[in-house]
Amino acid sequence: IEITASHNPQQWNGLKCLNRDGLAPAVDEAASIIDRFEKSRDRDFTSTSIDTVVKDLSGTTTHVQRVLDQVDRNSIAEMRFVVTLDSVNASGRDGGRQLLTALGCQLTHLNADKSGIFPHLPEPTQKNLQELAEVTKKCDAALGFAQDPDADRLALIDEGGTYVGEEYTLALVARRFLMREGHGILAANLSTSRMIDDLAEAREGVSIIRTAVGEANVVHALRGAGVDSENPGMGGEGNGGVICPSVCWVRDSLSAMAFVLELLATEGRSLSTLISEMPRYAMIKRAFDLSALGGRAGLEAVFARVRQAFASERINDSDGLRIDRAHAWVHLRASNTEPIVRLIAEAPTNDAAESLINEVASIAGFKTA
Repeated sequence: IEITASHNPQQWNGLKCLNRDGLAPAVDEAASIIDRFEKSRDRDFTSTSIDTVVKDLSGTTTHVQRVLDQVDRNSIAEMRFVVTLDSVNASGRDGGRQLLTALGCQLTHLNADKSGIFPHLPEPTQKNLQELAEVTKKCDAALGFAQDPDADRLALIDEGGTYVGEEYTLALVARRFLMREGHGILAANLSTSRMIDDLAEAREGVSIIRTAVGEANVVHALRGAGVDSENPGMGGEGNGGVICPSVCWVRDSLSAMAFVLELLATEGRSLSTLISEMPRYAMIKRAFDLSALGGRAGLEAVFARVRQAFASERINDSDGLRIDRAHAWVHLRASNTEPIVRLIAEAPTNDAAESLINEVASIAGFKTA
């Protein structure tokens, strides 16, 4: 059990479980854990004792070595990259520093005192990373990295101090993965950019699996597809979370940093140049109050209206509804953690994404500004 605020503000510390295989619990397993927790609320634990406590401080070193084993560390070290890293005074600090030092990087490390006191709102968004962007540009760094408090997400800043956006983290790592392997399986949730679909379409022998939102669902899909040393695969989510199974079966900012650096070393070009070559899309996200629909009970009618209106399109209903067109998609789903409905659309232009999201919102009966 981890005690972590994840990417949330300081007061939202909580408990995050991993099972005996080092995986985020699957849906049924997670439900069982929550049920046991709820049933134990009134129990008296004052007489409970723990017979053995084992302290093991080798985890960070083991983790870093596993990441180093996945990349050409010599080609990265030869580049002598100047990099910045914001660890938000949290758990990614030691691993981030060890990894980047081992890869021969000249590191400027921000917010690295490991106090657990966040110096700014910790979610790695553009608004929260202004200091990192400024320092990255001032240092003439090749790029900047930003971890969230539990170090499972990674955002990027380019050499000009421009926030790249979390959606590009997975796409860049997938690009390097496909360059190395030539084939394989890519898994991502339904709310993640279709940039990885475009990368897959450019190569033979690459398959895409789309899953319900949640790290555990992506991992389950990869494992179900038989990903191993003979059958390469990777996955993640558009929030900057990359899953490299040969390192660990959870989202991992260290793996993401190493793969992005290897991509830059191999290509010999700047991050901004590589970004400019990626498929270009605009993504719009909106949220609507569930109470205006009569709560979750009203969602069935909403989904039915949207499904009927888009009956001729490709529809995935494994997590709400995702509707795919040739170069655009829209995803409508209820949040797992808040009393809201999320609506996300992606298209080649902002106007096209706006038009698509407004069309679905109107059919669904959502009130828009």
